[in-house]
Amino acid sequence: MARMVIDPAAPDRGSVDNEIARLRGLDVGELRARWHTVFRRRAPPHLPRHLLFRILAYRLQADRLGELDADCRRLLDRIGSESSEGISRRVAHLNRPRTELRRGTLLTREWDGHLQQVMVLADGFSWNGKTYRSLSQVALAITG
Repeated sequence: MARMVIDPAAPDRGSVDNEIARLRGLDVGELRARWHTVFRRRAPPHLPRHLLFRILAYRLQADRLGELDADCRRLLDRIGSESSEGISRRVAHLNRPRTELRRGTLLTREWDGHLQQVMVLADGFSWNGKTYRSLSQVALAITG
């Protein structure tokens, strides 16, 4: 399908958000006109406004920020062909914690010009001689 890239520029999330906001304000006729400009053909007549908007918004994001990588496309293809139960299992799998911090791991970051070191414990985290239940609590203590 021949198409025209929507205003190619350096990736700028703010300008993408602004353009999507403008798309959101267009009526169905204006979205169809934009479709014609972007894809150089008429919009399929059966597509409702919300799908025209979503497809144009995706195209804008992909043109400015890059397409989905091959792994994401494969995952979406698999999800699209699965049953509701399969989708639920996959979503549960995707939502599981990805990183497990092992006891004894030393996390090191610089904050406000000072090196901060946090030790992973069996039951929490140690920073500056105090034990915290979560990294969020450590971050709050560091940032004061």
